[in-house]
Amino acid sequence: MLNMDQPLGETAQARMLSVLRIMFGLLFLHQGMAKLLGFPHYPNYDKIQAFSLVWFAGLNEMITGTLIVLGRFTRLAAFLAAGEMAVAYFMNRPPRGFFPLLNGGNLTVAYCFAFLYLAVAGGGAWSLDALRARSR
Repeated sequence: MLNMDQPLGETAQARMLSVLRIMFGLLFLHQGMAKLLGFPHYPNYDKIQAFSLVWFAGLNEMITGTLIVLGRFTRLAAFLAAGEMAVAYFMNRPPRGFFPLLNGGNLTVAYCFAFLYLAVAGGGAWSLDALRARSR
């Protein structure tokens, strides 16, 4: 029987860290693909100009999202992704109001802090970073 007062153990925590990393990485990669490749199609991204700020954001999302999914250079990639989300929040949301619920920034804040956590915690058990560390 599962005792909710006891931690699940380091193995379960490391695996769940990997699940969190993979899911947030896929979601971030998905954003970048929509901006740069038009897939999946999202009408708000139809008129993105090459080398614009949004284009560079999409490029960052594709690169860091891929690295985060693979768990390679996880800490650096997650730090860069968290930075993008912090900049995106403070550039776009405050004019619409202070609270994320009211200014539409909930997802941006969630991304930022999830990536900040990954920047500190690393890639988890199922990552190329962990595989590389084990092979040394």
